[in-house]
Amino acid sequence: MNYLNMNEKKLLPVVLELNILLADYNLYYQKLRGFHWNILGKNFFDLHHKFEELYNDAKIKIDEIAERILTLQHHPISQFKEYIKMATVEETIPLMKDTEMVKELLEDHKKLLTQMKVVLTHANEAGDEGTIDIIGAYIRELEKLSWMLNAWYKNTADQLDTSLIKES
Repeated sequence: MNYLNMNEKKLLPVVLELNILLADYNLYYQKLRGFHWNILGKNFFDLHHKFEELYNDAKIKIDEIAERILTLQHHPISQFKEYIKMATVEETIPLMKDTEMVKELLEDHKKLLTQMKVVLTHANEAGDEGTIDIIGAYIRELEKLSWMLNAWYKNTADQLDTSLIKES
C-alpha cells in the first residue's frame, strides 16, 4: 500500500542514497568510539567528552536514517560488511594524536555533507519533504560542528578572514 502518496520509482534513488548515508554514519560512529577510547594527552578531558557526545548523536542519526528508509517502505542495510562496501567514510586505526583525530573527523564531515547533498537532490526530485526536512537539519548541525572542530584545530594566532569587511 502506497500510504506516502509519492512515486515509488522516484523514491528508489532516495533509499539507495540514504543507505549509503547510513553506512557512512555507522563507520563514523565506530571511529568516534575508537577515538573516545584511545584519546591521550593534554586535551584528553575535552575530547574524551566531545567524542562521547558525538557518537551518541551519531547513534541517534543512525536510527533516524534507518527508520526513514523503513518509512519509505524499504529495508535499511544492517550488516557491517555491507556498510564497509558502501560507505565513503573509511575505517582508520584510532591510535593517533588528538589533532590528527580532529582532522580525520573534519575529512569525514566533508564526506557526510557531500552524501547528504546527494540525498537532498534525489529527495527533491521525488518530492520527499520528510527526508528533505531530516537531512536539512543534519546539514545545519554538521556544518556548525565542523566550524567548531576547525576552530579547535587552529592555533590561537590564526586570524579570521576580514577581507570582506569595509573599513569606515
